[in-house]
Amino acid sequence: MTRRVLWLGILAMAAGIPAFAADPGGKWTATFDTPMGEQHYTYDFKVDGDKLTGTAKSDMGESAIQEGKFSGDTVSFVEILKFDDNEIRIQYTGKIAGDEIKFTRQVGDFGSENLVAKRAK
Repeated sequence: MTRRVLWLGILAMAAGIPAFAADPGGKWTATFDTPMGEQHYTYDFKVDGDKLTGTAKSDMGESAIQEGKFSGDTVSFVEILKFDDNEIRIQYTGKIAGDEIKFTRQVGDFGSENLVAKRAK
């Protein structure tokens, strides 16, 4: 009888784990230094299953999020930034922990940057 109760408890806890999974949906803000100076971003994420969509808005403009994916606590997407009549592909990969996402972003062939986005209140 004790084993049965223990197993039922374990199963109940395991069933509740997905309820606590990270959720990147909503608005996030970030301020970080780059070779071009301090940047201010607002990300507006929408999640549909494992697909991530939305927008990335910065001091340099706004672009639609492309190739967005979400799995567990990992987020990845691409931002196409228009700068001086050129398009720069920025690849983001991040991990969600509570109300923060720690991102690494690869900015074209120029290099990578680390930043932390915080959930907007």
